[in-house]
Amino acid sequence: MSDLRNQPLRAGIIGCGNIAGQYLGTFANGREVAIVGVCDLDEAKAKAFGNEHRLPVYGSREELLADPAIEAVVNLTIHHAHYEVTKAALEAGKHVFSEKPLAMEPAQAHELVGLAEQKGLLLSCAPITYLGESQQTLGRRVRGGELGKIRVIYAEVNHGRIETWHPNPAPFYDVGPMLDVGVYPVTLATAFLGPVRHVQAVGKQLLPERKTRNGEAFRFEKPDFFLALLEFESGAIMRLTANFYVMETANGRHVVEFHGDAGTAGADSWCDFACPVRAAPFGEPLQEVPNDFDRPEGGIVWSRGLFDFAAAIREGRPPRATGAHAAHVLDVLTAIDRSAAGEGTRQSVTSDFPLPPPWE
Repeated sequence: MSDLRNQPLRAGIIGCGNIAGQYLGTFANGREVAIVGVCDLDEAKAKAFGNEHRLPVYGSREELLADPAIEAVVNLTIHHAHYEVTKAALEAGKHVFSEKPLAMEPAQAHELVGLAEQKGLLLSCAPITYLGESQQTLGRRVRGGELGKIRVIYAEVNHGRIETWHPNPAPFYDVGPMLDVGVYPVTLATAFLGPVRHVQAVGKQLLPERKTRNGEAFRFEKPDFFLALLEFESGAIMRLTANFYVMETANGRHVVEFHGDAGTAGADSWCDFACPVRAAPFGEPLQEVPNDFDRPEGGIVWSRGLFDFAAAIREGRPPRATGAHAAHVLDVLTAIDRSAAGEGTRQSVTSDFPLPPPWE
């Protein structure tokens, strides 16, 4: 360990889609993490990605996992492949950082958490947007007590129409807006307040027939709109809406607010690391507050969780974004699905996770 402490984590990327480019676009390869190589089921896509980023390309997942030079796998495959790829990587003795969700089924997610523990490996999972400078500025006010006891959280997920910008929108609609993007504010709120214990939800189809940018029609079966009520163990309740229809509202696209006995604090976005943060004592108008961190980076720094994951491996500590937290969030999101399918029946969530420490 001492020989590696100051060395970048040697990682391989599995999955060379859109998100892989966003990850590599937010860090210089070779500092905290050195990407040893990449692979994808689509060999042409892998080669194009490798050529673009000047990275070696493995002929298969098995070839990448068999390379002893690779310490960790960055799983950037499509949602439905996350469980299979992460399990194979853990069984091959590799640490894993996965895009969200950790798996499609809660039992699979908890299996992966147990497998990582059994093998003494670290398992980390997106989303990590609560580690943004603005989100941590908000978190300090939520966890620091200046708002008093938090009783109400409002979160909006207006994510627009995926088919207007993504070349392959159908898989997102197969997953649905709650699992694809509702996961962000749920992860943020649980990172600040702890676990959810009960949910109730409704889901509706607003526009089930869509067209891709190429004019090809497609249809989906899951709701593209959800309204959920989450009850936290702390006693707080959260009203969460998520949809693949509305792009913008008077309150913004991705606002999140925490309301306590003594005051309110909110961020204009749960994902923009440099968005305005507003706060006020109860009964007074919200005012923008200074960011607690110097030079916040705008947008989403996709690699931030990966960097913390790499540091955790080198320092022998848990990552801030743990597999256990991701598994709990998946429990919450699937409970929302069950409730919506059951016309709003109240669902229980029993899993726990360690609260991530604040970002310093």
